[in-house]
Amino acid sequence: MLAHPLTAVEASRASSFSWDPWGLAAILAAGTTYALGLRALSLAGVRPAALRGWQIAAYAGGVLALVIALVSPLDSLSDFRFAAHMSQHELLMVVAAPLMVLGRPFFVYLWALPIGWRKRVAAVLATPNFKVARAFFAAPVLVLTLHAVVRWVWHIPALFEGAMQNDALHAFQHFTFFASAAWLWWTVLHGRFGRAGYGVGLLFVFVTAFHTSLLAALLTVAPEGFYPIYAERGLDTGAELLEDQELAGLLMWVPSAVLLLVSGLALFIAWLGEAERRARRADALRARMLPNPLRSLADD
Repeated sequence: MLAHPLTAVEASRASSFSWDPWGLAAILAAGTTYALGLRALSLAGVRPAALRGWQIAAYAGGVLALVIALVSPLDSLSDFRFAAHMSQHELLMVVAAPLMVLGRPFFVYLWALPIGWRKRVAAVLATPNFKVARAFFAAPVLVLTLHAVVRWVWHIPALFEGAMQNDALHAFQHFTFFASAAWLWWTVLHGRFGRAGYGVGLLFVFVTAFHTSLLAALLTVAPEGFYPIYAERGLDTGAELLEDQELAGLLMWVPSAVLLLVSGLALFIAWLGEAERRARRADALRARMLPNPLRSLADD
């Protein structure tokens, strides 16, 4: 991006915060609702074991990633450089979404509601129909397919450029990127599989990394630029347009792959730890079931 200097007008726009109303509304809603939920938990004296300080910090980091992606100068620069636009999307899907999901937002959001509403929503969440729906929407094939479709379809040139020319459609594009990724990460981290599902989580990460790398490779090695709208907004047609697209592909490919690899390694380590804990519990149970004389022999 630095190899192709911005014009004076572009530089002026890209050096300031965009204050996009859609982005600001989403960030304020996410941050305020979570803060109200934490306040309600504190006032009620509730200290849930499932919500620790590092998880709250993770959520705050996710909100910060939203700020960088949606209202910082990166958002203004994305109007002129595809590589900047790609950085936005990866921040939404691979940074903000998993960090915010780690903060267990739905539990905290529930406490942000007035007590009457909270009880009604909690009653609905406890119904068998909701549990069946939750299990259905956590199905690996459904979650993986939806996220893959969202990522690939929005990179179809006509749809991508259409979003750039329409603010509401652009906001919807960002929402679907974030929402599908959050759904994916929620299923990996808090879905129906629980601790027994670390292997399923590895599958999620592997499949996502695979199809993301395919799309990134397509953008990186393409012989021509797919999005001529960037030529109209400052890049010359030809070499500059292609170089910008190559950089965008590499930004999708390398940082995203690294973050997914780290996530996969963390899941693998957790999987091994859980298997070891299960083995210990099984050994302890067998030892308790043995007669006393045999128990001493088993200990030996």
